[in-house]
Amino acid sequence: MHQIRIKTNEWNLNNVTRTKAYLDFYRKFPEIHWAFLGHMVSRNGGWNMTDLRGELLSRLLNEKTKKDFFAFLERGNWLIFQDAYPQFLVYEESMKRNQNLFYLLPFLNISMFMEVMWDYFWHTRDCYLLAIALVINEQSYLEKRIVLNPFYKDKVFHTPEFILQDLLSFTHILFPFEGKMTGKTAFIGQTLHHFGSLNERILLGKRLYRLLFYNKNQLEKVISWAVSHPHTGSRKDYWPDVFNDINEGLPDVGFTRRLKNCQLRKGALRLYSPRLEYAWKNVDHPDAESGDWFQDWRVIEYLQDQDEKN
Repeated sequence: MHQIRIKTNEWNLNNVTRTKAYLDFYRKFPEIHWAFLGHMVSRNGGWNMTDLRGELLSRLLNEKTKKDFFAFLERGNWLIFQDAYPQFLVYEESMKRNQNLFYLLPFLNISMFMEVMWDYFWHTRDCYLLAIALVINEQSYLEKRIVLNPFYKDKVFHTPEFILQDLLSFTHILFPFEGKMTGKTAFIGQTLHHFGSLNERILLGKRLYRLLFYNKNQLEKVISWAVSHPHTGSRKDYWPDVFNDINEGLPDVGFTRRLKNCQLRKGALRLYSPRLEYAWKNVDHPDAESGDWFQDWRVIEYLQDQDEKN
């Protein structure tokens, strides 16, 4: 138990380390589908974090708003990792010993819902059910700790900037992969409407799962891209023709329109999108709030494998 906590803390430094840990685990245990889904969603979280210091949003938001939005994104990313990763480590140890160790999960403050679902997975190897259970768990875990938290409701969710979510691109989840033209990145993705709705966030998670795992050829393309493009937090990771992690422009020079049809205009400088390490310092987080979110058995209805509306 002590080693699980130590290893979790070692990887829970920032968005880049968390995102790498998810991918490393998935490559060792590809049956744990959520690890790759979590990796790709966490990449998007990192891009949103660095956008706050990038060329576009830096001109629209004051410093306090940037810090409040980063605190919201970082806390959510941190909370999910410190809940999900210990579960993965218990699974890894269970596999090493060929012994079901999921009775240990409550001692790591993991919901009883996940103890039951991991136990079920151990006996059935139902990858879909475990992945969707983790989607339900992580979004439910965030509900009181982030979405209903008075600080974030006041400083983030009720601000005009958050209401204009489409402008900020916080609700667009992109999964890059190599397109038909060699060296050119293509995308699949989804958009979240009504971030404050637990139901909508869970349904989005289910749609994202389908997008990744219901087409094996597509999944392999996204995995190949992820493995060959280490996550830095900069949007240069997936679009180096448009973004650069070095600011090519001159300071205090007014912004000019550089994009047309999602491509740079001829002779235009690339947009600045910094790496996470240069955008934000690591955060020393307070302990996660205690308590088990699982109170209503009806949440299991989300486990049904059915088409979700796009």
